[in-house]
Amino acid sequence: MMPSPALVAQKPAIALRKVSKVYGTGAGRVHAVRDVTLTVHRGEFVAIVGASGSGKSTLMNILALLDDVTRGSYRLDGVDVRHREEDELAAIRNGRIGLVFQAFNLLSGLSAVENVELPLVYAGVKRSARRERALEVLDAVGLSRRALHLPSELSGGEQQRVAVARAIVNDPAIVLADEPTGNLDTLASASVLNMLRRLHRSGRTLMVITHERDVAVIADRIVEMRDGQIVSDVVQEPEDAVVAQGGRYG
Repeated sequence: MMPSPALVAQKPAIALRKVSKVYGTGAGRVHAVRDVTLTVHRGEFVAIVGASGSGKSTLMNILALLDDVTRGSYRLDGVDVRHREEDELAAIRNGRIGLVFQAFNLLSGLSAVENVELPLVYAGVKRSARRERALEVLDAVGLSRRALHLPSELSGGEQQRVAVARAIVNDPAIVLADEPTGNLDTLASASVLNMLRRLHRSGRTLMVITHERDVAVIADRIVEMRDGQIVSDVVQEPEDAVVAQGGRYG
């Protein structure tokens, strides 16, 4: 569903204005993103789609504060986040944004619960409190019985659910997911899609980068990129995610 008029009236969760990202210099310059203007209101579920090289991954890195813009403005919850020091960006990421990656990015030497605890460690939460919170979120994604298992002892779908738990353990208002089902089989993908819909229904702003239609169709809005530019921005009636065994968040 689209956000309510009351939410739209608030400051946007994300506001990009004429954002460009250029890599390299001289003849080797690459314009990965060109003059992108995009507003995402609180409570929206937006899918960013496009072929390889379309600029969608670069845009995700900008949104996630992993890369700075070359030109233009980026306001996150009304705050200008351009040209900040890395420690400032890290603090903003840890407190306001949950990140989910295609490759899971779990630390192999840490158990599931220890991986989920990491954002709380960076936030300075005491050990007992962070363990309690991490276990609570793991239970919410259906993995309480796997809390002490290493990533190598988990299936791909289970690893991605741990990654989602880690992304939401700090209760961020915005969740960004980059190809969240790219390394998963059909059943595991359905479980993750179901979880993403439940995250959105719990009130979070959700943005997903994907080239898969099965992922994009569960969003409220599809933004298509080509050659670094937005070529289409369509509001749609989302399809329900396939219900599968797994997460029960929300």
